[in-house]
Amino acid sequence: MNGKEIFKQMSPYKPGKQIEEVKKEYNLSKIIKLASNENPFGYSPKVKEAITTFIDHLEIYPDGYTAELRSELATKLDVDDEQLVFGCGSDEVVDIICRTYLEPGTNTVMATPTFPQYKHNALIQGAETREVSLIDGYHDLDGMIQEIDEDTKVVWLCTPNNPTGNLINKSELDRFMGRCPNDVLVVVDEAYFEYVTAKDAPDTIKALKEYSNLIVLRTFSKAYGLAGLRIGYGVTNEKVASLLNITRGPFNTTTIAQKAALVALKDQDFIQETVEKNSANKQDLVSFFDKIGLSYYDSETNFVFVKLPVTGDELFEYLLSKGYIVRSGEALGHPNGVRITIGKKDDMKELQNLIEEYLSPVTKESQS
Repeated sequence: MNGKEIFKQMSPYKPGKQIEEVKKEYNLSKIIKLASNENPFGYSPKVKEAITTFIDHLEIYPDGYTAELRSELATKLDVDDEQLVFGCGSDEVVDIICRTYLEPGTNTVMATPTFPQYKHNALIQGAETREVSLIDGYHDLDGMIQEIDEDTKVVWLCTPNNPTGNLINKSELDRFMGRCPNDVLVVVDEAYFEYVTAKDAPDTIKALKEYSNLIVLRTFSKAYGLAGLRIGYGVTNEKVASLLNITRGPFNTTTIAQKAALVALKDQDFIQETVEKNSANKQDLVSFFDKIGLSYYDSETNFVFVKLPVTGDELFEYLLSKGYIVRSGEALGHPNGVRITIGKKDDMKELQNLIEEYLSPVTKESQS
């Protein structure tokens, strides 16, 4: 049983190093994971207080309509309930979009490097993938427009982009939407929305009223810290949402995930504290990079991609041996760099010392 022909050219998702694996391999007692852009400050304490009450009646299927969370989120976003589609993380919504719109004979346009699941899921559906290289970390929106033709069904805009962290601002997004055909679905993936502080960021939810071909993806995995529960969502017009909900499995988000997300959504004090700590610690990190002469991408996220005078794999392996897990650029389609999740202040200081310790001989050699 070989499956689809395309599978011969693909491989399963391979996650980064896991904490227990590294502890055993390097005989370390403490591991700091800064590889998956998780929230180092955890999740709302109100969720922790309430979660034991969520486990009653696990014999009953979850609410297939996600009614409570749907109503609360719709009110917060000022949209209709029917404009929402929920997924087991926003990456499942990506899969739902691909299953709804893509098939052999169609194509889809995306940046490279970007979130790899756009391409992965599109290929499974038999669609052609058209990738347009980033320009200094930013989407080449003009180049992406040029790739669109009569067979294009979906365009993916990851903003802020993963792995570079760069944001598409309001004027750029409006210009792109004005040039994109109305029958092409534009997916604006805002997984890191809560971390954005730029004043020129677009209000994509308001933009839904203007653009009928727009869908916005967000998640509870990043700033809300509920990555282990897997729940995200898309917001779009009712017609598109209806199609996506036809494709969606009837019980794709769990009772515990729904209830935890509802409590987390109401605790915006936790989100504000998270964003403030992230911003301060990120500024410390990029100031350190400035000091030692390393360049990096503008980041509106909880991570920074830094360019290196060595391969990303080399620094990754060194930091791993010291108990720090980062993400090598080689694994992300961007050699000679690493993506570093912003962690707690003391951990980031120690990480900076380790990076300087490792790169100092390399830097001196290149300057001599």
